[in-house]
Amino acid sequence: MYGFLLAIHILSATIWTGGHIVLSLVILPRVLKNRSPEELLNFESGFEKIGMPALIIQVISGLMLAYQLIPDVSLWFDFSNPLAHGIVAKLTLLALTVLFAIDARFRVIPKLSQASLVDMAWHIIPVTLFSILFVLVGVSFRAGWLL
Repeated sequence: MYGFLLAIHILSATIWTGGHIVLSLVILPRVLKNRSPEELLNFESGFEKIGMPALIIQVISGLMLAYQLIPDVSLWFDFSNPLAHGIVAKLTLLALTVLFAIDARFRVIPKLSQASLVDMAWHIIPVTLFSILFVLVGVSFRAGWLL
């Protein structure tokens, strides 16, 4: 079961992180240059169909993987256990991602215009960085960087 969970977790991370890297490095510069909210919305509507399910799979599989590492959830925040460092880092990144997504969804996107594209960029870039950090923290469980 662990191998299956890890495989779907990594595949989902590939989709989520790869999509955000493409968004940040390819789509966003073109959107800002052309001042085209439509171009951004077109990418978002297409990516959302695979990106959001990938994120949901990541969250569920990540929680299940964390549970397999530390079955007592109350110990996920016990910093005397080195595995808890990675779990807390991942949960913190998840909370930040959710906060940025909620703000973008309910405040920025409904009023998206040429004038608010920079505000949207200030959401896209941090979420991309969070997604890259998710991957690095995940690798650290095996490489021992945070442990």
